[in-house]
Amino acid sequence: MQLFKEFKEFAVKGNMMDMAIGIIIGAAFNKVIDVLVKKVMLPPLSLLTNGVNFRDKSIILKDAVMNIDGSVKTDEVAIGYGAFGEAFLDFLIIGFTVFVIVKFLNRLRNRAHDTQDETVATPKEIELLSKLTQLTEEQNNLLKSKKNHN
Repeated sequence: MQLFKEFKEFAVKGNMMDMAIGIIIGAAFNKVIDVLVKKVMLPPLSLLTNGVNFRDKSIILKDAVMNIDGSVKTDEVAIGYGAFGEAFLDFLIIGFTVFVIVKFLNRLRNRAHDTQDETVATPKEIELLSKLTQLTEEQNNLLKSKKNHN
């Protein structure tokens, strides 16, 4: 029963929910990129190369051996460089997209943390820290001026 209680506390915490949402969005994003590469980018590339389907490109190391009845006795051994190229293209697109999104979000976060920028609402904890810093500086200046007068 204690294990279930600990799991419940773990699952209900904010970080767990954020992670679950991130995984779901990531899976959906992966599907979008997969369709973008396979249905949008590769067909024109295939058309430019006279209909070559890159996914099926491979280097055959050993041909398949067939039985007399036409069934496969031993499978073909091949290096599927076309599938690798397609996966690498997926990786590049996802990597670039994530880079652009993180760069945009960092810019927004930096603007939000700038207490002098009036165009973006500053989070309350940042405002409080900024005011605390200002008050501390004022107090230090007052103490310095009193010390200098004595």
